[in-house]
Amino acid sequence: MTELPQSPPPSPARLDDLLTEVRTQLDAGLSPQGRIRSLLQAVLAIGGDLDLAAVLRRLTEPAAELAGARYAGLGVVDEDGGFTEFIPVGMGREQAERIHRFPHGRGVLAVPLANRRPLRLSDLRDHPDFAGFPDGHPPMTSFLGVPIQVRDEVFGNLFLTEKASGGDFDEEDETIVMALATAAGVAIENARLYEEARLRERWLAASTEITTRLLSGADSSEVLEHMAARAREIGDADVSVVLLPDSRARGHLFAEIADGHIAQEILGAAVEIDGTPCGDVFETGEPASIPDLTRSGCPVLAHHGYGPGLVVPLGTPGNTRGVLLLGKPGDRAQFSPTIRRMIHSFSVQAGVALELAEARGDNERLVVLEERDRIAKDLHDVVIQRLFASAMTLMSTIRLIDSPEAEERVQRTIDDLDSTIREIRSTIFALQNPPSREDTSLRGRILRLAENSAHTLGCHPGVSLDGPIDASVPDEVGEQLLAVLGEGLSNVARHARATEVHVSVVVETAATTGRPTTLTLTVTDNGVGLPREGRRSGLRNLDERAQALGGGFTAARGRTSGTVLTWKVPVPDTEDRSLDDF
Repeated sequence: MTELPQSPPPSPARLDDLLTEVRTQLDAGLSPQGRIRSLLQAVLAIGGDLDLAAVLRRLTEPAAELAGARYAGLGVVDEDGGFTEFIPVGMGREQAERIHRFPHGRGVLAVPLANRRPLRLSDLRDHPDFAGFPDGHPPMTSFLGVPIQVRDEVFGNLFLTEKASGGDFDEEDETIVMALATAAGVAIENARLYEEARLRERWLAASTEITTRLLSGADSSEVLEHMAARAREIGDADVSVVLLPDSRARGHLFAEIADGHIAQEILGAAVEIDGTPCGDVFETGEPASIPDLTRSGCPVLAHHGYGPGLVVPLGTPGNTRGVLLLGKPGDRAQFSPTIRRMIHSFSVQAGVALELAEARGDNERLVVLEERDRIAKDLHDVVIQRLFASAMTLMSTIRLIDSPEAEERVQRTIDDLDSTIREIRSTIFALQNPPSREDTSLRGRILRLAENSAHTLGCHPGVSLDGPIDASVPDEVGEQLLAVLGEGLSNVARHARATEVHVSVVVETAATTGRPTTLTLTVTDNGVGLPREGRRSGLRNLDERAQALGGGFTAARGRTSGTVLTWKVPVPDTEDRSLDDF
C-alpha cells in the first residue's frame, strides 16, 4: 500500500488563503486562471442554493471535474458515523443498478472522518481498513477522501477515485478539493438551517391545526387520524400508527388509527406494553428510535419489511395517552435528530390538546347532567304533583255529576292524566339515567332496537318505558322481551303499512308491597289491521314465548284502526330486588 504524503489541513477560516495556495501549486495541465475560474464558479453554484439535496449534488460533480476523477461520492453521516445518504457521480444508470448496495461509511471511507483530515492513496485496496467492494461495484485504485466539516461538526465525506489520467491524486487536487469542501461546509450549514426552519414551520402549523381542531369541538378520533397523516407526511415516513390503551384489555396497546398504504392491514393489531419499545415509550413518556423494526419486538410493523422506526409519546411523562409509531422501508435512512425532536414536540402538544379537549368535554357533560337532574326534579316535584292533584280533584268530583256522558268524559280525562303521569315518570328516569354509548341495560337495548327498526318501518316508533325495568326484570325474561319486540316490529314493517308505531314497556308493582308483579309489552300501530286469513306463525311464536314464562299474548284490532299486540308475563320475585324511586 502506498499512502501519499498528506498536506496539513488548511485553515477553514479563510478561503482566500486556499485560493492563493491553489494559484501557486497548479500544474501545467490547465492554466491557473482557468482552474481558479472553475473553482470559483463551483463555489458560487454551491452557495447559490438553499436546497440541501441540490447543494450536495453541486458539490460532488464539480469536485470530480476539478480533480480529474472518473468517480466521486458524497456520504452524509448520521449519529453513528454511518452514511444516511449517499450521492454517486460518474456511474451510468445501468452500472448503478448492478451494485448490490452503496457504501455504508465503513472501512477506508471512515478514515478521513475519524482523523478529520484528507487521505490520499495510490491503491485503496492496500489500505489495512479496506473491506472489499460491494457486489457489482466497479474496480477502483487511486483514492482521495476529504471530510466535510460544518464548524466543528463533521457533516460528511467527499471521496474521489480513479484519476482520469491514470496517475495518482496529488497535492494540488487535494488542495482544490479541500477548498471546495470548505466553501461547501458553509453552504451546507446554511442549507441545513434553512431546511430546519422550514420543517419547524410546517410542524408548528400542523400543531396549531391539531390544537384548533380539538378545542373547536372536533371528534378526537378524527383529529388523531389527521395527526397521523400529517406526521407521516412531514416526517417523510411510509406509515404512521397511533397506538392507544384499552381499559378492557390491560397490558396492551392497540393500533386504533393508521395512515399509509398498509393502514387497513395493521388496524386493530395489539402490542404488549411490557418488554417492547412501544410499551417502554408509553410508560416512560420518552421518545425512542428503532434501528430495525423487524427485530424490535413490535409486531405492528415487524412483518411488513420496515426498517427504521420512531416511537414518540402522545402526552407528557406521567400522563401519556398513547404512542405514535412511524416506520420507513428497510433501505431508507434513520430518522434524523431534528425530525425526532420536532415529532416529539408535535406529539406532546397533540397529547396535551387531547387532554384539554377531554377535560372540556367532561365539563360540558357535567353541565348537561346537572341540567337534566334539575329538569327531572322539577318534573317530579312540581309537574307530577300538580297533575296528581288535578286527577284527585276530578275523581272527587265524579260523584257530584249526574250526567253519565259528563261522568264518562271526566273519567277519560282522569285516565289521560294518569297515563301522562306515567310517561313523565318514565322521562324522569331517562333523564336521571342517560344511556351511554355502550349502554347494555335493558332500557338502552329496547331504545336501540326501536331506533334501529325506524328504517324498515318507515317512521320512528314512539317508546314509553315505565317502572323499574332494569332493576326488576331478570336477564332471561329481558331476552325474551327483546325477541318479542323485534318480531312485533318486524310484523308491522312487513304487513301493517303503518305511519305511526308506539311501543310501551311497563313494569307494574303491587300497591301494598311495592314489589314488581307484571311486565307488559304493547306494540300499537295505525296500519291496515290484522288480516282475517293468512299465516299466523309469527304470532304463535309470541304466544308460545309468553306461555313459557307463565304469561299470555293477545293481538287485536285497535279502537279505530291498526293493531294492538299485548305481551304480558309475570316478574319473578326475589328477596334482594332493588326498586326505582318511583
